[in-house]
Amino acid sequence: MSNPASPPAVDVLDERPGLTFPPGFLWGAATAAYQIEGAAAVDGRTPSIWDTFSHTEGRVVAGHTGDVACDHYHRLGDDVALMAELGLKSYRFSVSWPRVQPGGTGAANPQGLDFYRRLVDELLANGIEPWLTLYHWDLPQPLEDAGGWPARDTAARFADYTTLLADALGDRVRYWTTLNEPWCSAFLGYGSGVHAPGRTNGADAVRAGHHLMLGHGLSVQALRAARPTAEVGVTVNLYPVDPASDTPADRDAARRIDGLANRFFLDPLLRGSYPEDLVADLRTVTDFGHVRDGDLATISTPLDLVGVNYYSRHVVAAPTEGVATDSAPSCWPGSEDVRFVTRGVPVTDMGWEIDAPGLAETLRRVHDYTDLPLYVTENGSAFVDSVVDGQVDDVDRLAYFDAHLRAAHEAINDGVPLRGYFAWSLMDNFEWAWGYTKRFGMIHVDYDSQVRTPKSSAKWYASVIRRNGLAAQ
Repeated sequence: MSNPASPPAVDVLDERPGLTFPPGFLWGAATAAYQIEGAAAVDGRTPSIWDTFSHTEGRVVAGHTGDVACDHYHRLGDDVALMAELGLKSYRFSVSWPRVQPGGTGAANPQGLDFYRRLVDELLANGIEPWLTLYHWDLPQPLEDAGGWPARDTAARFADYTTLLADALGDRVRYWTTLNEPWCSAFLGYGSGVHAPGRTNGADAVRAGHHLMLGHGLSVQALRAARPTAEVGVTVNLYPVDPASDTPADRDAARRIDGLANRFFLDPLLRGSYPEDLVADLRTVTDFGHVRDGDLATISTPLDLVGVNYYSRHVVAAPTEGVATDSAPSCWPGSEDVRFVTRGVPVTDMGWEIDAPGLAETLRRVHDYTDLPLYVTENGSAFVDSVVDGQVDDVDRLAYFDAHLRAAHEAINDGVPLRGYFAWSLMDNFEWAWGYTKRFGMIHVDYDSQVRTPKSSAKWYASVIRRNGLAAQ
């Protein structure tokens, strides 16, 4: 095991008045199990859909897999030491379902549970609040073989898995997130097929989205039964969606994409219904016969908090008259012909437009749905990073964080009950279909040596946590 990197130097605090966040604001960072843990076939862990997908030729850039990733499974202590040196108040991590419950059914794997017990205990020993995400996309492969998320039974299996973890960790874990970004699981996994399991059927994607939310509701109920004092929520990835122009056609395109990206999840989760216009948009894809009596009441089981993942804005336009629709599988079933417009603004290494005001806009919108406490559970950016003389000067990422935190502060001033912020990501990792070619981390990882190097953004974020706010501009 390598030694942890030297502590990030924290600059002397600028004492000029800046922006102060509310007392007790929860400053954290986030990761996901398949992206960092490695140890893919160690101590009883069995394959997930991402193991299968990444080992299928042509699915992931350069044939990369998560077999080793950041080797966090074997470097847990060192990595928590780095978190403590940054001053993190909370760490959001996900549990690998096939590590804890191989095959997705039956008894828990004791060795898998022991890993997460050690992680939670190490976090608590360092004064870091554990924030556990139950599902960050790593469905056990046998459950996919039985139908995956388009199959209703998967939701019931998720509730059983939830109970195993609540029994094992609920005495030490206060904060629980059921799902991370169900839009990605459903529409990228079963619609466009660019994420695991790589299926390409619009009706399956819609069913998957519904059953993910049903699994969420059943999971909340399982947590309430096992651990009544738990703080339970869900994390959704949301986007402001703007029309490229004020024409009726472009406005309708924006309405359609907003329906699939945002309201498909917000309305059932927080209002107990599907939007009527969304159901109409999808009439050529599905008749919603998979929705049974009582489902929406289960999906809208009351929560304690809502997590928001924010990265960018969508600007869309109506189809170009006379131009044939792209026949490639789409993550926008029923609206495949809507055009996504680029505005010529700065972008990250993912090609995502940088739009900090969109974070405040998104938080205000969720607050329109609910008075529940909100948390930014992911926000971050990929840029090309290099280690030079032992340093990584990621000025673009630092600027990204600074701008988005100022937008978050604006939302708080507008009355949004924002209670915390989790930077994505703690460290560079396996970036899904992009493999190791995209770096989101505040800590640089050399994948050959597994040496961790805190970047300038990490040192800056440590100073933000210390002052509970931002320096004056």
